[in-house]
Formats: sequence, structure tokens, C-alpha cells
Amino acid sequence: MQTKPEDPLTGLANYYSSLFGPVWCDGVCESVDWRQLCQAVVRLPGSAVIRLQPLDADGVFIRGMEAGLHACGYRVDRFFCFGNWYLPIEAGGFEAYWRQRPAQLRNTVERARRRLDRSHTWHINILTAPSPALELGIAAYQRVYAQSWKEAEPNEAFMPGLIRMAADQGLLRLGLLWLEGEVVAAQVWIVTAGKAHIFKLAYQAGFERFSVGSVLTAALMQHVMDVDGVREVDYLTGDDSYKKDWMSHRRERVGLIAFDRSRLRGCMAWARHSAGKLYRRCLNPDAIRRASVPEATQ
Repeated sequence: MQTKPEDPLTGLANYYSSLFGPVWCDGVCESVDWRQLCQAVVRLPGSAVIRLQPLDADGVFIRGMEAGLHACGYRVDRFFCFGNWYLPIEAGGFEAYWRQRPAQLRNTVERARRRLDRSHTWHINILTAPSPALELGIAAYQRVYAQSWKEAEPNEAFMPGLIRMAADQGLLRLGLLWLEGEVVAAQVWIVTAGKAHIFKLAYQAGFERFSVGSVLTAALMQHVMDVDGVREVDYLTGDDSYKKDWMSHRRERVGLIAFDRSRLRGCMAWARHSAGKLYRRCLNPDAIRRASVPEATQ
């Protein structure tokens, strides 16, 4: 899509997107298919510069698009978007998983539970379906999010809408930790096709000493492993340091940017992009991989 005449042609992705690609890309396609696809893409408005993100760095889609765009005469490059932490589930369910976690994490959660038991009335519930309780849960999630360290949502209506849609389809796992009758931690997980996606999490400022976020994460992990029987848990976007304690694997999501140098705008964008890469390489060879936005689209 193209939002303004001077913008590049981009994939239908936004702030919340953790992975972009066609739903039909479940096998290796012949190169002629990708060339035909790209021939159709380059006829769209704004195609002097094409940017797609975030993509699976090892996926069929990115390799096919690279080959197809090269065949159409484009210069193509990749750029780093973010790290993605995930966990393939092994046999033994949550009990086996928990034994493999770092001792510091296990001790933190177990001490927090004992501290909560000694001093407070608390419980966790996990909402999965439409109900009056879900509407209360959505309101509680929004309240906790607003009182957390998180930045405000770019679209206030998006998360309530997503939660309701996921509940309608049986995909929702909305975890709420209640302390003395008040929700102090909330997490939105979505379970689909054997995978649990950790979409949003927040806890109310002032409750850090109770590790309410970690206690709730452990409860949801146990639920998706032992009740839902998922094959994988995915933390989606970002290299936050705490994620490596919960997950076992990391992969990278990247972007693809392509320039049609036969058109003035594409040629100028390619020149800016190349100059920017050269400049960053001179300053710091590692900076190119870490750059999340290509020079041509800043």
C-alpha cells in the first residue's frame, strides 16, 4: 500500500505487526511464480521504492521476493527490524519446562508467591470467551496498562477490539492477577495453530516487589502448555533482557527494501540508502545490522 504519493510502496503492516507475509506461502514456489508476482507488484503506485517488514529472515517469502524483484531489475537490500524470542515446547509440559528455567527466575517466582500468600488475598484468572467478565477484564487491562511503564497505545481502540475478536474465535488467553480485589497485572496471549503468542503484558507501577508480572507469566505458561497443549510459545517483538530467561531460542525479523533505479525517485532513494550504509560502516561496522529503518525511507 502507499499512504502518500512520496512514500514507498509498503506491506500492509503496522506498529502491532510481528510478522508479515502471505497466508498461502507454505512451500517453496518456483522462481517464475515470484517473478510474475513481482511484475504485478511493480505496476502498483509508489513502486519506485518497495519496503516490506517485518519478515522471517530465513523464510520462503523473503527469498522469493528478492529473486523476483532482482528479475524485475530492482536493487534489493535487507535491514534489521528486531529480535524474536521463542520456545519450542519439549515433552513433559510445564513441569519439565520450569525445571529448565534459570534458578534466579524460579526463585523469584516462588518467593513472590510466598510473599503474596503471607500478606495478601490474591488470585489469577484466565479469560478465554465473550462474557460480562471479559468486558470487566478489558477495562482492567486498560487501567493496568495506563498505570504501567508502557507508552500509550497509538490506537486506543485496537487492543479492546483485538481482545474481543480473539475471544469470539476461541483464541484469547487474557490473564489477570488480582490483589485485594484489584487487578495489578494483565497479559494478552493469543493461541492459534498450536502456538501461543504473547501479545501484550503490563503490571501496575508500585507492585514490583511482588514480581506480579513474573507470577502471571508463569501461570499463563502453565496454562498454554498443560491445558492448550501448544507446540511453541512466541514473545513476538523485541530483545528485552528478561525474555531470554523464559525462552530458549532467538531469531531475527528483517525488512526488505527494493529500488527501481530506472525511475528518478528510485535512483535517488538508492543513492541515499547506499550513502547511509557506507557512512554507518565507517563509523561502526555493526551499526548496519542494528539499523531498524533504511536510510531511503527516513
